[in-house]
Amino acid sequence: MLGLIEFVALMASLTSLVALSIDAMLPALLQIGESLNVEEAHHTHLIVTFFFVGMALGQMFFGPFSDSRGRRLTILVGLCIFALGTFVCMSATNLETMLVGRVIQAFGVSGPRIASMAIIRDLYVGDAMARVMSFIMMVFILVPMLAPIIGQTVMDLSSWFHIFTLFLVVASLTGAWFFTRQGETLPRSKRKPFSVQQFIASSRFILTHPEVMGYTFAMACIFGAFLAYLSASQTIFQVFYNVGDMFPYIFATLAFSIGLASYFNGKMVMKFGMRRLCRFALKGANGFACVYLALLLIFDGLPPLWLTVSTMFVGFFFVGILFGNLNAMAMQPLGEMAGLGAAIIGSFSSLFSVPIALFVDSFLAGNLLPIGYGFSVFFALSYVAVRFAEKVREGHV
Repeated sequence: MLGLIEFVALMASLTSLVALSIDAMLPALLQIGESLNVEEAHHTHLIVTFFFVGMALGQMFFGPFSDSRGRRLTILVGLCIFALGTFVCMSATNLETMLVGRVIQAFGVSGPRIASMAIIRDLYVGDAMARVMSFIMMVFILVPMLAPIIGQTVMDLSSWFHIFTLFLVVASLTGAWFFTRQGETLPRSKRKPFSVQQFIASSRFILTHPEVMGYTFAMACIFGAFLAYLSASQTIFQVFYNVGDMFPYIFATLAFSIGLASYFNGKMVMKFGMRRLCRFALKGANGFACVYLALLLIFDGLPPLWLTVSTMFVGFFFVGILFGNLNAMAMQPLGEMAGLGAAIIGSFSSLFSVPIALFVDSFLAGNLLPIGYGFSVFFALSYVAVRFAEKVREGHV
């Protein structure tokens, strides 16, 4: 086995390819739209949003693939597909081709993400696994903060085209590091042959389990509203607020709030429990949504920059607590179906959140009222879904 420091760094590098592929693109959306002759500026938001479509499809494929064919092959196939998608993006002359490349990219990068989580589960259990995951999360938090700054730096030195070159370099170096240092962690004797019948039966059980789907729907609503902000963040700060090259640093500040929430949750979850923390965060998130919508109405949809950033910083702290806890509560009833359950829950929440983000962003024109209404409506729906799941769990439904 690798030493703990190298293992954590390697697994964090594999999982962070997802965040890098999303957040490094944000400063470049305006320039990409101009290069590809995109008529409507908000259509460039699809470059971020469609990535999650590919992630949803990729998780459904690589979840069973990893359990039946091993972790190393999963990472190899995933990185190759990711590279193929990157080349498609680099050759794009229109938005449609760019979106196809982004879906392929996301499908491929799902392989390393799922396989790395499985490797951790193969090698560590119980408190040791929790300890390793907490270290990986601390490293992972840095990526959304630094990725837009890295993307902006690449553009300052060359052009948006070479952000994709950066993806290829990082994927190649990470892949070489993995294959020279980390062996297979799932021996052939423990692999599970893929069965269509078993897949359908397990999927039906998960998709018709009211408690699981209640928490999953809640997670989809939270993430859908957040994805509307994420995909439009470049427009919000560089177009509406005209912050210029300060955008990556503002984005990093707000990303730090979610990282801070992850750290807080890791420290408090054993003391208070994930359900109590989830209820606290849901109330906080809905309170934030109401306050921010009120501010938007007072300031005609565009409050001062400092007020938007400070209010979102507080709100995203509650959102950060919800991400991990809702997923854990959705997974809890699934027992031995945890692997497939993780894939289905991740895919369902991603596929459901994308239409939410597209719907909210379609109304974005000159102010942030659609974002405010999106937070208010979908955070409230998330609260209702969690209450429903809790009643199911307690036997009241």
